Amino acid sequence: MTTQAGHRPRVVIIGSGFGGLFAARALKRDAVDVTLVAKTTHHLFQPLLYQVATGIMSMGEIAPATREVLSRQDNVEVVLGDVTDIDLEKRVVTANTLGEVHTHDYDHLIVAAGANQSWFGRDEFAEYAPGMKSIDDALELRGRIFGAFELAEQAAAEGRLEDVKRFTTFVVVGAGPTGVEMAGQLVELSKRTLKHDFRHIDPTDSRVILLDAAPALLGSFDEKLQDKTRQALEKLGVEVRLGAKVVNVDGRGLETEDSEGNRTRIEALTKVWAAGVAASPLAKQLADQVGVTVDRAGRIPAQPDLTLPGRPEVHVVGDMVTLDGLSGVAQVAIQGARHSAKEIRRRINGEPTGAPFRYKDKGSMATISRFRAIAEVGSLKLTGFVAWLMWLAVHLVYIIGFKSRITTLLHWFVSFIGRGRSERAVTEQQTFARLAMQQMERPVDLRKVSERPPASVD
Repeated sequence: MTTQAGHRPRVVIIGSGFGGLFAARALKRDAVDVTLVAKTTHHLFQPLLYQVATGIMSMGEIAPATREVLSRQDNVEVVLGDVTDIDLEKRVVTANTLGEVHTHDYDHLIVAAGANQSWFGRDEFAEYAPGMKSIDDALELRGRIFGAFELAEQAAAEGRLEDVKRFTTFVVVGAGPTGVEMAGQLVELSKRTLKHDFRHIDPTDSRVILLDAAPALLGSFDEKLQDKTRQALEKLGVEVRLGAKVVNVDGRGLETEDSEGNRTRIEALTKVWAAGVAASPLAKQLADQVGVTVDRAGRIPAQPDLTLPGRPEVHVVGDMVTLDGLSGVAQVAIQGARHSAKEIRRRINGEPTGAPFRYKDKGSMATISRFRAIAEVGSLKLTGFVAWLMWLAVHLVYIIGFKSRITTLLHWFVSFIGRGRSERAVTEQQTFARLAMQQMERPVDLRKVSERPPASVD
């Protein structure tokens, strides 16, 4: 299993999400040298980000260090770096690590760079309505959410009642699974966890508004489950507004427009953007080199076997690829990664390749509140407590590491059986660091920072 150059086949994997991590694990027993390049040092279990944002879980439970996860896999090297260029002709990947440029040659390439939040061409909305795609996003939202209650307490003590209403109004934009789960947890937070913690405000009076431009929430689910979810949310106290397109966002609130052009203003300090995704820019870069066109979400069309046209050594998996209408969920990335690893193994062994990727749909789930969820697995459609238990079990299975599973169970016990939340500490750095970094207009170069002379002390 060596190449003509006399070395073991080199496999470069871009991304440490579900696609990247499971691709590396699938190659564990193969005589290949794997280099996993990712712009973060952790593997993120993205489906539970909203629980970090609402104080249920710490980031450590859902973001274990990639090096730790792969530490016993001797054929893998983990490299921190933001991939900026892929040269398909030369088979070279170029990455940037805090100002340091490095390159990686490959014989086989798996690109699993994922997707980013999309504000549908209105990126200026991000300043006031953060997305839900990274640990930084979740920590910023945690600071904004808990900080809003503190501001409301202060305003109430000073008699500024209009400010209290604005501070205790929370708007979630996007009624997909993430938006629904976030809205449900915001209600749980205000009506249970914080119920007795303040002296001048009543957190149970908080408003949670769920918006979406679409005519239905949870668009990929069965219509009956959509209706039951809406009924359950409204029973909790969530204001569901569908057919409402967000046309403006500022620090004090946002403005929506209905299908007839009527506009409505909502005064709210805290906005959460859970609508829309855009594939990694690497998808467009690859598409230009192989002569294909990305779709509206920036995803690259792949061959049936997840390779690129004319490039059988290059595989694309997960959120950045479009094939057969598959959605960007974790199972698509996991199964795609395993398929690509199997194809690489066959290619190295001189066996026939090009087998089409066959996705096995294991169903979809979403939580509404504690003890209540929806689940759609084939023809089986469930709501309520049984669906919630299924949701717990499935998520525990895919959380990486025994330690994380145990601590996750403890956090869930405290939050769902009791009313406490152990992760309520917030800082100004969490809340405002993203904006400060954007204002710098370029990434921090730690080499230059370390070369600065120490500040004098008088």
